[in-house]
Amino acid sequence: MAHSSRKDTRSPYLDGDRDWRDTATRYALLPLRVFLGITFIYAGLDKLTDSSFFADSGSGSVGDLMRTVRDSSAIPALVDLALKNPAGFGYAIAFGELAVGIGTLLGLLARLVALGGALISLSLWLTVSWASDPYYYGNDLPYLMAWIPLILAGASVFSVDAALRARRRQRSGGLR
Repeated sequence: MAHSSRKDTRSPYLDGDRDWRDTATRYALLPLRVFLGITFIYAGLDKLTDSSFFADSGSGSVGDLMRTVRDSSAIPALVDLALKNPAGFGYAIAFGELAVGIGTLLGLLARLVALGGALISLSLWLTVSWASDPYYYGNDLPYLMAWIPLILAGASVFSVDAALRARRRQRSGGLR
């Protein structure tokens, strides 16, 4: 059996000898988390406080929006499903955005919440902004891509998840 002579096997986050790159790496996703959290909270609250949004028809309603994008969406059947109950779909999106935003800001179940944000962004990209030409004019695809690092990495700092990990580590005697 061969033995390694590597001396740097410990994580840079566990020892006290960090350089600026280690610190930057640790906090790299925090601005993205804050931006997505605030944006999704704002989007959810904006929908919930707009009385015309939940109407089946009329200017600014989710029903009219869905009817407008139906023929140009990637998955018209998804739009048809939303059109069965536009108000219900509108509330689902609004409360989903609000939950994702709050969870992202708090760093609570961060990977799961980021997956929820990605699914909301994916559904909106495949329906509402699918016909954007060129594709980068639609904002839902960049949001979808922005969720991926948070799905992969979670919330490592300033989060409920990090506090719970630290608490578990402390209870187990620092073995985790």
